[in-house]
Amino acid sequence: MTVSANMQEEHIIRFENIVKRFGGAQALASASLEVRRGTVHGLVGQNGAGKSTLIKILAGLHRPDGGHIRIEGRSFDRLTPHLCEERGIHFIHQDRLLVPNFTVGESLFLGQETRFAGTPFLNRRAMQRRAEELLANYFSVELPRNALIGELSTAERQIVQITRALLRGPKVLVFDEPTAALVRPEAEALFRLIRRLRDEGVTIIYISHYLNEIEQLCDHVTVLRNGHTVASLPIGETSAQAMAGLMIERDIAEMFPKRRVELGEEILNVHGLSAPNRYEGVNFSLKRGEVLGLTGLLGSGAKDLMRTLFGLEPAGSGEINIARKAVKLRDPARAVAQKLALVPEDRRGHGVSLDLSVSENITLPNLGRYTRFGFLDGKRERSDTGELIRRLGIKTSGRDALVRTLSGGNQQKVAIAKWLGRQSEIYLLDEPTVGIDIGSKIEIYTLIGELAARGAGVIILSSDLLELVGITDRILVFFRGRLIREILSSETTTDEVLSISTGVSEGLRRVS
Repeated sequence: MTVSANMQEEHIIRFENIVKRFGGAQALASASLEVRRGTVHGLVGQNGAGKSTLIKILAGLHRPDGGHIRIEGRSFDRLTPHLCEERGIHFIHQDRLLVPNFTVGESLFLGQETRFAGTPFLNRRAMQRRAEELLANYFSVELPRNALIGELSTAERQIVQITRALLRGPKVLVFDEPTAALVRPEAEALFRLIRRLRDEGVTIIYISHYLNEIEQLCDHVTVLRNGHTVASLPIGETSAQAMAGLMIERDIAEMFPKRRVELGEEILNVHGLSAPNRYEGVNFSLKRGEVLGLTGLLGSGAKDLMRTLFGLEPAGSGEINIARKAVKLRDPARAVAQKLALVPEDRRGHGVSLDLSVSENITLPNLGRYTRFGFLDGKRERSDTGELIRRLGIKTSGRDALVRTLSGGNQQKVAIAKWLGRQSEIYLLDEPTVGIDIGSKIEIYTLIGELAARGAGVIILSSDLLELVGITDRILVFFRGRLIREILSSETTTDEVLSISTGVSEGLRRVS
């Protein structure tokens, strides 16, 4: 056998220069991934770097537009889910993908039921015995066979999903953000299992934003940025800080408009706010004219806090004060009455109504201003919406155009325009520029500056760290349900924020 053949067989998975486009957007431009047999291989990159697209190509859910795929030395034009299963590649997904009203036993053997030889009858005893052996051997647990998946904890549901994969004798297991919703002891148990599987010859691909986990657990790491593979390194030759640096690019000064706003009086104060299993003991304030950033990994509690502030999820304890008065934000209507506005991350699902016009979307939260005795004042509506369209630079064929015909950036502007019409005083922006082009991003950054300049308080939840450092005054960093650091944006870097939010930075301290 030649040396090149030996090298080829050493890699169980080899992706070379993978290209993938979705319409005019290029998700992967030149992405490569080479995974050695019997190793734990980390895959990292910021949101939008191309990790999910690359893994969906591996799962057979997307077909690449270019590049080469080799599995165990064999070339493929594309993969399919059935082919992946035949080749022993299985996925432990972040959202668990289990049927809530199935029992543990039904979930474990769904699609691979054991039957009595020569009959269509299920051998339930054999299936249960095999499941109990795996659960005891790998997890040292015993799950009630008749318990419903929906009744299990997050860790227990993950155990069921991993056990399903182990029943198939996997060669490769892909873990997608497996510890996002786990507490520390559960995460440590998962790490021990992954190391054991590696020692038994199973190859692991481990995707995580927690770079300290990558550093501790993996043998090799691939870093993606903007659809390109920018590095593929042995863990012994890199560090979590170095990985963070490879994930970041661009000069902040080139992207973010400068603003000078004198901060006013305190408009929002949160004290001791807690919600069981989501976040605890959160304290912070917001002033008029201030842009406050929130960030943290999935499951950190930052997004849950935003939902609580808009009345979508209740807090268990603590206080919310607006303009120095205690308020109970039990539902969105009460939040809106307190002049709060939420621009959600899923603008198409929750931020705008795609089948209504631009004008109708902007008017929707403000109908009381345009109706009298049940009749709509069309002249005033047209005048006000036209002014907002001009002010925000919404690119549309007209105020009567359906929102679904607009680009993502312009849909986001419509979602913001809705609340400008109500003259809100506190804006909650959840990932305000996700999925939009750089030109639209800069326009939205400018708009955020204008909101602050007129005295509104703005809270931005974003996983784009360049964005946070570039446009905010302060940044609050959440980690596993706790607010652990408050940073002045002018005195920090994206590397530092990333290190704190991924648990790399030592001496994490809780903000009191």
